[in-house]
Amino acid sequence: MELSVERLTKHYGRKIAVDCVSATLKPGVYGLLGANGAGKTTLMRMMCATLESTSGEVLLDGKEITSMGADYRNVLGYLPQDFGYYPGYTAQEFLLYVSALKGIPKNIAKKRAAELLDEVGLGDVANKKIRTFSGGMKQRAGIAQALLNNPEILILDEPTAGLDPKERVRLRNLLSDYAEDKIVILSTHIVSDIEAIADEVLLMKKGKFVLQGSVPDLTKKAEEKVWELTVPQEETRKWQAKGAVANLRHEGRQVVLRIISDHKPGEMAVPCEATLEDLYLYYFPTEQEGA
Repeated sequence: MELSVERLTKHYGRKIAVDCVSATLKPGVYGLLGANGAGKTTLMRMMCATLESTSGEVLLDGKEITSMGADYRNVLGYLPQDFGYYPGYTAQEFLLYVSALKGIPKNIAKKRAAELLDEVGLGDVANKKIRTFSGGMKQRAGIAQALLNNPEILILDEPTAGLDPKERVRLRNLLSDYAEDKIVILSTHIVSDIEAIADEVLLMKKGKFVLQGSVPDLTKKAEEKVWELTVPQEETRKWQAKGAVANLRHEGRQVVLRIISDHKPGEMAVPCEATLEDLYLYYFPTEQEGA
């Protein structure tokens, strides 16, 4: 199985939301990483065939997805950022309703819904109305509905939004197992989620892929750009004003700064091992740069 994005572009008037992106995806977990406004959601909607592209195409095993109709929908699972649900439905009723829309036979749907609610940690509240759920619980119900038809291609837009750390770990483990023979694409700006499970990362900025590769390969690109510098407390604000401080920790009256910079930021600065978050901060020193 191969999902190919070929020169995909989307314009809204003069604004270019997605700018001629290309990628070839095979079974595994792909992390789409970028600041708010980078074009992630627009790209995912085109990959789901819910938004028409201005130019370019998406192919599944050589077939253009918009021409496949139900054949593509049958192998697709999708969680949009804001998924719709009926608040008066229980979690089980919601999944059975979505199952009917997907054409899943009733006897299969009932068993599948129960299994998925257990997997996302909602088995104990399957008969409670969704309107009583917390934001994280609603998000888990959304993840469950995306998995109902056991899709070969699973596209999740900000799936960890609203989840607590324990729930995020549960989701990461679920997706890692699921992606053994399927394509899983998740977008987020939470770097640790991508770092933990992605086989490949697509770093998106201003509608384009600026980097693509495995986590180890990409973190190498941030080498010699990450430094630690110990300064007096009173100098901390000066360094923060430069916008280059990724982290700081206090050690007595001194502060150890983690600085992202192309050049050695001070005579006493020492290089340190880069992470994916360092790379992200290098490309997105402010969120506005992704817009």
